[in-house]
Amino acid sequence: MHEMSLCEGVLQILESEANRQHFTKVKTVWLEIGAMSGVEIEAMRFCFDVIVRHSLADGARLEIIEVPAEAWCLDCAQNVAIQQRYDACPQCGSYQLQVTSGEAMRLKELEVE
Repeated sequence: MHEMSLCEGVLQILESEANRQHFTKVKTVWLEIGAMSGVEIEAMRFCFDVIVRHSLADGARLEIIEVPAEAWCLDCAQNVAIQQRYDACPQCGSYQLQVTSGEAMRLKELEVE
């Protein structure tokens, strides 16, 4: 389950930012998770609660913003929604798509004290 290591990475970022910005408590964490990132959202929620115990984020709320997958069609020059890699363009049927969003996970915002 790679969500555990992802949550450990999030906690490292939180600790680093706490030192840099001088806060002592994290109340809410907003994560953007792409539809094609390979992250299981429910596993992420579970792992987050386990990893942040006894840390500055103990009891913090995890808010997940799901980012849909999109791609640029090289044939019809449209930005289109896709469900998975190697889908055909819903506009023209071409398979010449370049994924432009939905593959990443990023820490978007924090609420801290």
